[in-house]
Amino acid sequence: MGIDPGLNVTGYGVIEAREHQVRLLEAGIIRTNRRHSMPERLVELHRGLTEVIEHLRPDFMALEQLYSHYERPRTAILMGHARGTICLCAGQAGLEIKSFEPTKVKKLMTGNGRAPKHQIQLAVKIQLNLSSVPEPADVADALAIALCGHHQSRIGIGLIDNQL
Repeated sequence: MGIDPGLNVTGYGVIEAREHQVRLLEAGIIRTNRRHSMPERLVELHRGLTEVIEHLRPDFMALEQLYSHYERPRTAILMGHARGTICLCAGQAGLEIKSFEPTKVKKLMTGNGRAPKHQIQLAVKIQLNLSSVPEPADVADALAIALCGHHQSRIGIGLIDNQL
């Protein structure tokens, strides 16, 4: 399972690997209501993600590492709240978390650590043999993170020592 964390929109993607083939099981977004309070939004995220985990029973969670831009510290703080809730869901489900830096995900998927969203979407489409690019970009990002988690578990690349 791959997760692209966000307070407004969290993308998720669950893949299955069998005998050198990887296929998409389910992908989507969990959206919180911007008009609700922070605690209410975190509860919405927790409920939505818990439901997905209980339904699909992934083996582990690959999660985007928290990053911060000096120009937007508030964004990093809000993402931290969402990421903490996501880590709680994983912990409650007994899932191991594998963390990936966004630039490493982009590099592993496209060869370019600064790849734009449409390149990630195209790389995911190709690797999962999809008929169209995954939309919205949050879903493509989550699937890219899931694919990196899968590849890392097979050959040991891209992991950030399970840092949360």
